[in-house]
Amino acid sequence: MWLRNITIVLTTAALVTASISTPISSDGTTDTRPVRRAHDVRKREENHKYFHEPGGDMNLGHYDARYFHEVVSDQERTDTQSHMIRAYLDFFREHNLDTWIAHGTLLGWWWNGKRLPWDYDLDTQVADATLHHLGEVYNQTKYQYASADGTVQREYLLDVNPWIWERERGDGANIIDARWIDTRNGLFVDITGLSEIHPDTHPGIWSCKNYHMYRTDELYPMRETMFEGVRAKVPYDYDKILIDEYQEKALIETNFNGHRWDTQLREWVQTEETRAKKEKERKEKEEAKEKEKLEQAKLD
Repeated sequence: MWLRNITIVLTTAALVTASISTPISSDGTTDTRPVRRAHDVRKREENHKYFHEPGGDMNLGHYDARYFHEVVSDQERTDTQSHMIRAYLDFFREHNLDTWIAHGTLLGWWWNGKRLPWDYDLDTQVADATLHHLGEVYNQTKYQYASADGTVQREYLLDVNPWIWERERGDGANIIDARWIDTRNGLFVDITGLSEIHPDTHPGIWSCKNYHMYRTDELYPMRETMFEGVRAKVPYDYDKILIDEYQEKALIETNFNGHRWDTQLREWVQTEETRAKKEKERKEKEEAKEKEKLEQAKLD
């Protein structure tokens, strides 16, 4: 049983209808118009991307730049993601907020109810009504988390993108609607909203800003399950959703990305080649740090 405290930070903007972060206009002044009209402001924004990462590759592209210090080890990423998703799912359940796991996180659940060990981030989805409620009520919530034995204590930030009211993709700069961020190292859970973009012409078709589309009967009724040891939800037709996104081989192949599926352990484990590569990288990193210390000592 996890013990938890919640500290909700409410800004003035959280008290009005357009409760999420107020856009800043190109002349540097605060734009006080409702966030629902964010798409009208976009043309005047030189840089309207809300979430920023320290780099664009597969590694650096999965940290929040505000909390990034250095690339974490595989062990720390595993520890961070395991506690982070537990805290996220517990928070949403306690506040009666509907959410479910998605994409690579859903694929990890399909294999053994856990995250994929090579995954750089975690993915969840919410309906657009829940997304708007997050922006109006829970944006900038700081969640204080502690394990039952008190040995693990973390703080997470729920940060909602002010462009959630714009449900079209646009230029792709704001396809992520919200993030649940570990403030120690910048790793996060990506949260994307699903909307019926064209309810008149395509009723019952839900999509996110990254063109993932689902029928209502593929999503609902949601299935109750367990993920990383806590209660979670997955879409009703999860097999079809996974096959549509990753093809059927994703549910069959037992060797992937330097890992093999151990049928006895029911775990993805690193191959011998991967372990040797990781050990070599670790030694090279240590040698580089030692060399840097020696060079600094010479300067001192």
